Amino acid sequence: MGINHPKFKAAVVQAAPAFLDLDASVERTVSLIAEASAEGAQLIAFPETWIPGYPWHIWLDSPAWVMAKGFVQRYFDNALQYGTPEADRIAAAAAKHRITVSLGFSERDGGSLYISQWLIGPDGQTISRRRKLKPTHVERTVFGEGDGSDLSVHDTALGRIGSLCCWEHLQPLSKYAMYSQNEQIHIGAWPSFSLYQPFAHALGSEVNVAVSRVYAVEGQCFFLAPCATVSEAMIEELCDTPEKRNLIRAGGGQAAIYGPDGTLLTPTMPDTYDGLLYAELDLGVISIAKSAADPAGHYSRPDVTRLLLNRTPAKRVQDMASPLDPVAEPEDTAQAQ
Repeated sequence: MGINHPKFKAAVVQAAPAFLDLDASVERTVSLIAEASAEGAQLIAFPETWIPGYPWHIWLDSPAWVMAKGFVQRYFDNALQYGTPEADRIAAAAAKHRITVSLGFSERDGGSLYISQWLIGPDGQTISRRRKLKPTHVERTVFGEGDGSDLSVHDTALGRIGSLCCWEHLQPLSKYAMYSQNEQIHIGAWPSFSLYQPFAHALGSEVNVAVSRVYAVEGQCFFLAPCATVSEAMIEELCDTPEKRNLIRAGGGQAAIYGPDGTLLTPTMPDTYDGLLYAELDLGVISIAKSAADPAGHYSRPDVTRLLLNRTPAKRVQDMASPLDPVAEPEDTAQAQ
């Protein structure tokens, strides 16, 4: 008797965010969730820091300029926090439209921000929350770090889903940690390939699209690559000199979905396209790809190389008894009873 492998339609977002506007960001998110569901999608994936947009300002000038222009406070104030009415509205939209949502956003927690991905089930309940382990380059002036618990793959009705952000896909050991957990659907969120072109090839679309495609082949999984764009309105907001306009351009969207053999499953769109891209996923084809190369299974050599992975959540505060606290002696305890 054959096994019925999940088959479903998935959507990835290629669009400009409502930059530095939390309310408008939530509105756009809810609208795209409804649109994807209406087209029959059971999963929708949003780009890195979709809410409230990627902080491009940190790449364009000094930290002093970023603070003086008000970007630091505006970015913090418009980040999304779990347990707020804005977050609840997004979860409610997932439940209303019976769709699984992977949301990339700037997470506000206390006085810190994190590059986060929130996986919400079709019942509106949280499947997982993760943070980017190590912000890239000048991102470290804005965001804190995740920990080993963020390298996790989760069972869902659609299959085993995992997520990483942007240049986490250039970390070989992090990728291997994901492959080892039998990941079937990977959501790799990207911000936009609009920066420092053409003189920083590593930041461009050619390199990073290749990274997405290789991940699909290495892990023999479906790779969903949502990717934001930079709008002309964002350029006006960010650039107050001709020099800055030479550093960032409009467009930069390269959203795609790849099969476990590296096949491109979505149409190729202009990098300024604003909307959703769809593909049909058949998890049954994963076993065919795995038969050739399973990097954490039959194609591995653990006697030669292996990964040491610490998945314990990092606690910034560990409550413990003070050595000065009085400790009752056994006989005192007995008398007290």
